[in-house]
Amino acid sequence: MTPAPNLAPQPRKASALDALLARSPAAVMGVLNVTPDSFSDGGRYFDPELALAHATQMVAEGAGIIDIGAESTRPYGGMTPVSAEDEIARLRPVLSRVAALGIPVSVDTMKAKVARFALGAGAAVINDVWGLQRDPAMAGVVAEHDVPIVIMHNRAVVDPAIDIMAEIADYFTNSLAIAARAGIHRDRIVLDPGIGFGKTPEQSMIALARLADLTAFGCPLLVGASRKRFIASVAPSEPGERLGGSLAAHLTAVRNGARIIRAHDVAATVQALAVMTAIEQRR
Repeated sequence: MTPAPNLAPQPRKASALDALLARSPAAVMGVLNVTPDSFSDGGRYFDPELALAHATQMVAEGAGIIDIGAESTRPYGGMTPVSAEDEIARLRPVLSRVAALGIPVSVDTMKAKVARFALGAGAAVINDVWGLQRDPAMAGVVAEHDVPIVIMHNRAVVDPAIDIMAEIADYFTNSLAIAARAGIHRDRIVLDPGIGFGKTPEQSMIALARLADLTAFGCPLLVGASRKRFIASVAPSEPGERLGGSLAAHLTAVRNGARIIRAHDVAATVQALAVMTAIEQRR
C-alpha cells in the first residue's frame, strides 16, 4: 500500500532576513563599493585588500549585513556601465572573503548572471536596484536559490509632476507579481523606495515622510538615504559632508517603519539608532 503523501505544511527554511529583522529597532546594512565610480566613495575600496579591511571595520562597528556593489548605480548619472563578466571579476577576490567574516552579505546587482555567481560564492541576499524589472531572468535565479531579495523602486527618467507614492506603489505591485510568478516566497522580499533614484529631491523627501504608507504591502522596508543629493537641497554640501543629514533621514525612516538602514557611516548610524531607542524607552 502506498503511504499517503505528507500534506502538512513544511517548516520554513530560515534565511539571512530573519537575523536582520530580529535587530531592534533596525539592522544596519554597511555599504561596500568595489567600483571606481560610485557617487560617494568611488575607487576608495576598489583594491580587494582595502575592501576587506573596510568590511571588517563595518562588522566591528555593528553592521548586520554588508552590501557589496561591483557596478556603480549612482542615481545621478556619470557612471560607466560594466558587463556581467567585469562585475564578477570585481566581486571574485572580495565576496567569499567578506562572507567569511560571519555576517550575511548581499550583492547589489541588476544582472541575473552576476546574482547566480554571487549566490554560489557566499552571498545570502540579492539587492536589485531595478526591482526584478530589468533582467527577466533575475526572479528565477532568486527563486531557485530561495534567498531574500531587495526590490528597489527606480525610474529611468525623473518626472517632477508625478505622484511619487502612487508611482512607487504601482511599481511594487508589478515587482511583487513578477516575484510571485517566479515562485519567490513573500517572506523573502524586502521593499526599498529607492531614495534618490528617478526622483527629485522633493520626491525623495516625500517618500521618507510617507514611508509608513508602504507598510501596507506587508514586507519589511529598507531605506538607503546615506549621503544622497536631497540632503544638499536642504543643506548645501558634498557627499562626504552629509552625515548629519543622513542620520536625520535614517532616524525618520525607522520611526516611519524601516527595518533595515543602508548606510556608509555604520558606527554613527548604529550609535544614532541606539540613542533613539534609549530615549524612546523612557517615554
